[in-house]
Amino acid sequence: MCTLAEPSALPPAEAAPWWDPRAHPCIPVVTTGGRTESRTLLQVFRSADEDIKTLAGSTPGETVALFEFLMAICYASKSNPPVPERWLDAVESQQPFDLAVKWLEDEPDDSWNLFHPTAPLGQNSLLAPFMGKHGVGPAQLVLEHVGDYNQFFDHHHLAHAQPLTAERAFRAMLTQHAYGLSGRARISGKATLGDTITNLATGRLGARIRVIALGETLGDTLRLNLAPAARRGTFNHTWTVSSLPRRGFAAKPDGRPVDGPADLHSVLGRSILLHPCALANGETGVDRVLVGAGELLAPLPDSLVQDVVYAGTGPNAKPLAPSPARALWREAHALYAAVADRGKRLDLYHRLATLAERPVSLWAVGLIANKTAPLSWLADTFPYRPGREEDLRHAAHTGSQIAEYVAASLWKAAFAAWRVAYPNPKPADKKLQMARFDARPEHWAATEQPFHILLDKVVAGACLAESLQAYGETLAESATTFLERRLDSLPTNARGFQARADALRTLASELQKPKAPDQLKSKEKRP
Repeated sequence: MCTLAEPSALPPAEAAPWWDPRAHPCIPVVTTGGRTESRTLLQVFRSADEDIKTLAGSTPGETVALFEFLMAICYASKSNPPVPERWLDAVESQQPFDLAVKWLEDEPDDSWNLFHPTAPLGQNSLLAPFMGKHGVGPAQLVLEHVGDYNQFFDHHHLAHAQPLTAERAFRAMLTQHAYGLSGRARISGKATLGDTITNLATGRLGARIRVIALGETLGDTLRLNLAPAARRGTFNHTWTVSSLPRRGFAAKPDGRPVDGPADLHSVLGRSILLHPCALANGETGVDRVLVGAGELLAPLPDSLVQDVVYAGTGPNAKPLAPSPARALWREAHALYAAVADRGKRLDLYHRLATLAERPVSLWAVGLIANKTAPLSWLADTFPYRPGREEDLRHAAHTGSQIAEYVAASLWKAAFAAWRVAYPNPKPADKKLQMARFDARPEHWAATEQPFHILLDKVVAGACLAESLQAYGETLAESATTFLERRLDSLPTNARGFQARADALRTLASELQKPKAPDQLKSKEKRP
């Protein structure tokens, strides 16, 4: 097993290697030919419209973080339209990213060195004096490995010293800046920069669903999502060299205002410092890290959260947040409501509606976490076509209601079977006994595909009523099948036969009740 280097073995700062994402292949992409490969930043912008289909991070969150970084470069280089009237022309004319390429080429080399001794890219070099004594294994940098700082599902431990490649460390750093979870950092405030460096705030994307409009190429995707803005803001190269005010760590500061989209998309959500090492193959890696609290931002204006989707209405409306209990497709109606209600403000969805009838996809990503421990990434893609907003909204809302009603019916059917199968149950055993007959997990898992088929039909111009009818019939038939499989565990005796009959009768009755969605009823029962 690898061990952490002793402080005396750490190389001096002036001996740090040079690693520049403009020149090192570190951005994973999927080419239009279907290959996955890594490109440099310059290569990505030069070929964004030629042969790059999309980004390909190791997780949805890493992909979003890379996209945010590219967006920040676009804003900083004035590659976005200055006014709303020029957005559609930029998209339709496939405006190249020459400005981004030139901006990157003209940038000082010191501003892009990941291991610069005093101004490392994306990092806080004020932590450098404490690396030797307080640095930990690089597993702490990887969001999915942090958890409770102990042992993890893949047997990773924060003290595990297996180095990361510089490319992976760079991408993990960007993911931390965007999605870092709240909690206590594994760093001593008294021994380093101050007490509040241990207080980690939730990253700016950690508590909401991020929506990205996907185009035919990476260049198309960037242009679709670049908001018109005359004031682009400051790109955050590093913590110590910036015109923006940086917080201290003696006390919790107020959130600072964002000076533009370039600032927001490159904000340093964590104080991070990477320690370089030489890997066995001669490449540069990272063997120690320090991670503490980073920037705190003031509430953002609507102009800087162009993609936000609100759940609820009126004063109770809040940005749509990821939920461990609800898959993203079950919230698609909120996404399509944002599209249909585009007249409320000038945002991403308002602009997409001007694309004539050109179809696009809306990619939604969120992070599920249990307090400080990340659990899983949620990601789903929803079709959109200008002119079909209301139909899509109705299809998503009705489709979700149908699925909810079927789930409730399956629960009632399970109760009917339980009541007969367990005539004298102990209260403590009811939950486990009910689970034996509860087919809702199978129902929810199997409904995602029919729901997406429903949306695809609507986008393609199919009759909305007929598409919903086919969807409802599919769910009703599947529900009966899933319940029957659950009931197969009943004994072949009088009580078992009675429990099975009562459960199936209950499900059939629920699906035909007057309050049931019409799409679930047999033809003779429909009004």
